[in-house]
Amino acid sequence: MDHPVITRFAPSPTGPLHLGHAYAAKVAHDLASQSGGKMILRIDDIDHTRCRDIFTTQIFNDLDWLGLNWYSSASDAQSGRNAPRQSQRMPAYQAALKTLQDKGLVYPCYLSRRELNELLSAPHAPPASQIDENISAAAPASVIANTDQLLSQKEQARRHAAGQGAAWRLRMDAAIDMALGKNVGRRNDGSGHDGETLSWFDHLAGRQIADPAQFGDVVIARADIAVSYHLSVVIDDALDGVTLVTRGDDLAASTHLHRLLQALFALSVPDYCHHALVLDQAGKRLAKRDSAHSLEMMRQIHDDPSSLFGKMPPMPAVNLHGNA
Repeated sequence: MDHPVITRFAPSPTGPLHLGHAYAAKVAHDLASQSGGKMILRIDDIDHTRCRDIFTTQIFNDLDWLGLNWYSSASDAQSGRNAPRQSQRMPAYQAALKTLQDKGLVYPCYLSRRELNELLSAPHAPPASQIDENISAAAPASVIANTDQLLSQKEQARRHAAGQGAAWRLRMDAAIDMALGKNVGRRNDGSGHDGETLSWFDHLAGRQIADPAQFGDVVIARADIAVSYHLSVVIDDALDGVTLVTRGDDLAASTHLHRLLQALFALSVPDYCHHALVLDQAGKRLAKRDSAHSLEMMRQIHDDPSSLFGKMPPMPAVNLHGNA
């Protein structure tokens, strides 16, 4: 990567930002600046059940206070203008889901989380008296798969007619076969596949081989918000022209799935940098409910933002001049 990079900071407005968010934003900001690129601010507000406008306003205020410039797009010449919002991109997510539906790679799942947990945690197939008669006594699996087979077609139709929404699950085995099948016979051209594997480059961990099968038939679109983090973030990063995804190492595992979705949608593959998290004194990840680490509170007491970064992990040592 020998050219200006486009990074992104994508917080969810579900509560006040904390020191961990400040560190993530600074990593994205500094790596973009070092290369002569830009950090895009994206508001990840698809979960309308939890997101609040007041927290979006606080995000803008916090970034201004931290002195971190952001852009709304890679082509934006002026910083600090309207940030793109996921809630405005539902048509793009629905189009992506429709693509997967047309390819036969997703199926509706009408099971509630409680029903699914009960079925898959049972030591053996439960007797008919313990579960709905329309749920088959399929043996639970260590990886969730084919949940459409746990309900009869009649019961699925009944739940649909009753207005119950369905989550859409990715048929993982078929998705992997399709993603790899497209590339059989090709030599690795630097796009992250060689016909037999999918891969990506992490600037801290090196070349990674994708293993999306570990997710099983993962939910691609939730019943309540019609999309998922995994689907939305892949589409968003492509729409925003992100070339370097920076995020906490707690999200590194999700890249296995994201790499598969990129292949299915024929999207370009960004580089990644999964950095350390800011932890509390007990060694736990910071949470939004912990007001002691809130940037809003620190702004109100006129804390010095420059001193905050001295208490955080050092910036990751990333060489943006190559990814061999």
